[in-house]
Amino acid sequence: MNEGIMSFSSFQDKIMEGAETNDDLASELVSLRPQTMSDYVGQKDTVLTLEIAMAAAKKRSEPLEHILFHGPPGLGKTTLANIIANEMGSNLTVTSGPALEKGGDLVGILTHLAEGDILFIDEIHRLPRPVEEFLYSAMEDFAVDIVFDKGVHARSHRFRLNRFVLIGATTRVGLISAPLRDRFGIFRGLDFYEPADLETIAKRSADLLGLPMNNEGIHTLIGRARGTPRILNRLLKRVRDYAQVKGDGRADRQTVITALELEGIDSIGLTPLDRRYIKTIIDFYSGGPVGIEAIAATLQEEADTLVDVVEPFLLKTGLIIRTSSGRKATSSAYMHLGLKSAALF
Repeated sequence: MNEGIMSFSSFQDKIMEGAETNDDLASELVSLRPQTMSDYVGQKDTVLTLEIAMAAAKKRSEPLEHILFHGPPGLGKTTLANIIANEMGSNLTVTSGPALEKGGDLVGILTHLAEGDILFIDEIHRLPRPVEEFLYSAMEDFAVDIVFDKGVHARSHRFRLNRFVLIGATTRVGLISAPLRDRFGIFRGLDFYEPADLETIAKRSADLLGLPMNNEGIHTLIGRARGTPRILNRLLKRVRDYAQVKGDGRADRQTVITALELEGIDSIGLTPLDRRYIKTIIDFYSGGPVGIEAIAATLQEEADTLVDVVEPFLLKTGLIIRTSSGRKATSSAYMHLGLKSAALF
């Protein structure tokens, strides 16, 4: 298949993985993401920390310290980077760890940043080590050392940079090296959202999408959103489509249930991949414990996908646990899947 074309099954997986599709970039980022801190919902401690830091930086007429956000996909790391740029009146340059293959790629970006500009690097834990080493002096001394020629003719030139702000985002904070991690002045983790915050987001998004939705419909949607705003907005758009084509344009409890059943989303938000993951542990490995590589091989999925996308919510809801010997399905997982062996767990 052409790499530029996404299959239907891949698109369905993207919906629940929290990955961004072209359709989302065209509509969701523009219309549904908040643009100011006053519109941002949830993550109260993080928001307060950022508001204080921005106010202090403005008072001193200085750029912010470098910031690192970590947490599962879809919780607002990219949104916060955009809001910070808006609040500080700074230009935002966006890239990702895998896109920076060589040191020259990073240097080219850094040398074009003006005073106070913000560089956002998503999945920063995937930076190649040579590229990461360029960041050390850039973050600390606002300079990069460029080596010309080789061998006995080698010479180094220190290029001074404007004072910029680096905002990094990662789903795997443990994979970031200590020298890089220690250079961030603000280090905040984002957690899954509470139902009350998701309700506020759902009402706002439904209004922006022009979807009449009653409280029962909103609460039903929230129960399937996995505590993640990005997934909530994705599912809301699918509900809107169903309501407009198969219903009267309004979304009630039954409309939400029927629409999301078509997507394979069950009552607590598990996807077909989530259920296959749990059933693999139960059916093939007697409930575990089993290593992640074995599960990935059985499912024919990448281990990183399971660790970054599937496991955080399953761990949060207590459907699986991690032990020193591997992953293990809990009694809650047996009961959710309606397996009789739950009593024997």
